[in-house]
Amino acid sequence: MLDVAAAAADAKGGVDLVALDVSGPLPLVDIFLLVTGRSERNVAAIADEIEDKLLEAGHKRLRREGREESRWVLLDFGDLVVHVFHEQERVYYGLERLWKDCPAVPIELPARAANG
Repeated sequence: MLDVAAAAADAKGGVDLVALDVSGPLPLVDIFLLVTGRSERNVAAIADEIEDKLLEAGHKRLRREGREESRWVLLDFGDLVVHVFHEQERVYYGLERLWKDCPAVPIELPARAANG
């Protein structure tokens, strides 16, 4: 699930991807994926792509919030909760600081073809 979401975010220009194992403090969730978009339009495109790819892979979305404003979109897929932030919101809310005691989870992104 994490790899599908991360690849979708990367494909739409999502940057600064961080996955945190929050299963200790939050027994109903395994991983938070944090992604940054550079504009409201980019945040919306990233969130839509992640949602589409996870649904195509057979995962069920439980909840979606923030899509209208596209400053912080939350996609809840049960074991995986994706937070797609506008740059300013990512810094302001600082989820990495709030969850600093949770271990990072490695993210595998598909290799990109060299442009050249």
